[in-house]
Amino acid sequence: MAREKEAEAAEAAPELSYREQLDHLNPIAQPLASRKLTRKLYKCIRKAAKHKQIRRGVKEVQKFINKGEKGITVLAGDTLPIDVYCHIPIMCEDRSLPYAYVPSKSDLGAAAGSKRPTCVIMIKPHEEYQEAYDECLEEVEALPLPL
Repeated sequence: MAREKEAEAAEAAPELSYREQLDHLNPIAQPLASRKLTRKLYKCIRKAAKHKQIRRGVKEVQKFINKGEKGITVLAGDTLPIDVYCHIPIMCEDRSLPYAYVPSKSDLGAAAGSKRPTCVIMIKPHEEYQEAYDECLEEVEALPLPL
């Protein structure tokens, strides 16, 4: 019963534009991907999900960062409380992994092929979408890191 109400509420909620999503960001959402880069990241996530080359969720991403897995980490900027995932950017910086924030956890989850919102995703490289991955990697690495 509760899931049905949740699904109805999600369907009834209007789609927010990129600018409206920026109003809901938390204070640590830096470096934030531009609108264009956000679209590229979502596209790369969709391709990676098709080939099962993503890690989804704080626990799973954290585990594979600790194991030394390489990839682009994408975090949702509207996740509250921030204590849930505020350690992930530090882990990425310590291991020289590129990371970026996107404005919406529901859009991030949808790009990964899930009906549930997702606050962290790691995209692993794969030869099927290597060109899109390299383009995203280059742009994410060019983003200025927070002080």
